[in-house]
This record gives sequence, C-alpha cells and structure tokens, in this order.
Amino acid sequence: MTVHIDAKPGQIAETVLMPGDPLRAQWAAETFLENPECVNRVRGMFGFTGTWKGNRVTIHGSGMGMPSLSIYANELIRDYGAKTLIRIGSCGAMQERVAIRDVIIAMTASSLSTPSRGIFRDLNYAPCADYGLLRSAADAALARGITPHMGGIYSSDVFYDERPDLNEEMMRHGILGVEMEAAELYTLGARYGVRALAVLTVSDHLVTHEALPSEDRERSFGDMVEIALEAAFPG
Repeated sequence: MTVHIDAKPGQIAETVLMPGDPLRAQWAAETFLENPECVNRVRGMFGFTGTWKGNRVTIHGSGMGMPSLSIYANELIRDYGAKTLIRIGSCGAMQERVAIRDVIIAMTASSLSTPSRGIFRDLNYAPCADYGLLRSAADAALARGITPHMGGIYSSDVFYDERPDLNEEMMRHGILGVEMEAAELYTLGARYGVRALAVLTVSDHLVTHEALPSEDRERSFGDMVEIALEAAFPG
C-alpha cells in the first residue's frame, strides 16, 4: 500500500493503462478486460486489474494534469513494479489535417513546465515515447484500418489557456495536439527505465472549434484502448 493506492502486493499488473478519468478507467476495464477486479479506490481514483487475451492488465486513473499523474505513476512504478505505462486519453487538435475522432500517437511531448522541471534546472529536457511501444501502436492502428497521426504533442499545465501566441507558435511548428499529462509520464518512464506511451483520441479542435459530443466519446475512445492493449502485447 502507498499513500494514494491501497492495492495489495501482486494486485497491480506490470502493464498499466492510465486514463485521466477514474470512471473511464472503470468503463475500459469492464468493457475490455476479463474478470476485472477493483484494486484501488482511494480518493475515488479507481484502479482495476483483469486480463486481456490472457495477459494481466491494470487500468488505473491518473487524475487531471501532470502533478496528479506524477503521483500515481511514481507509486505504480516504484512500489508496485509497473513496467509499461500507456496513457489513454483525449486531446485537442492543433492542426487542420487532424480531425475529430482521429488517433494521435505521441512521439514527443513539449511543455512549459512539469513536476520534474526542478531536476533539470536550465536544461530543456525532451521527453519522448518508448520506440517499441510507439511502433507497435502504429502497427496496431493500421491493422484496425486507422491511420494515426504520429509526432509531437503539447502537455499543458493549465486547462484554460491564456497564451494564444504560444498556441500559434506550436501550430506553426507542427504540434499535433494538446493534453495535460504525457510530458511527465515520458520523463518518469526515462527516469525509471520503463516503457511509456500516450495514445490519444481527438475530442475537440483548437482550429475549427469542433467538439465531439459526449454520447459519441465512448465509441471513439474504444479504438484507442484496443490500440494501447495491442501495443503492449503485440502478436
């Protein structure tokens, strides 16, 4: 047990999918895993462990933003032995060619700051995904008839953005989408020598101002969950 996770030893799998919303963790576990068991409910941050095609998987909420994700990822890795962590979440598109419901597989994650910023001081550290997971996720998407967007994303530390000038520069430099967690996940993956990836579904658009209706989100997010599972267990 840790301060934020009350799972017993052995109840957390080595492969963990991390949606931000704990209720989405419950939905994904009940939809895609066999015999899912709730292994954490501290502070309402649900975690479930079950099997997918015979492989043990935990789906655990991360909360919103990098500070919250950092708490859970640190404890999952250090105290429970997680070896593969895949963020599954929504994002806002920042390029016209990226459409609502499209899947983005993040190669890199830029940020203004992360909980790890103080470690690097004046170094602009460049967090990136695990290449093996990245390649497997791309293969899994293509096998499902989905052509993913692959490239850099932006992990923001605020939801209500007050920097339209910064958004313009990121769009000009090819950033595909914005979310709030991946940069810290990638940094922790590198620090602890574990595999990390973010597979994202576009739920809204910063250029066209479209948004995915809430009733359509589960169907669209299902592809993302299956891509993540197939990336973790290729073949």
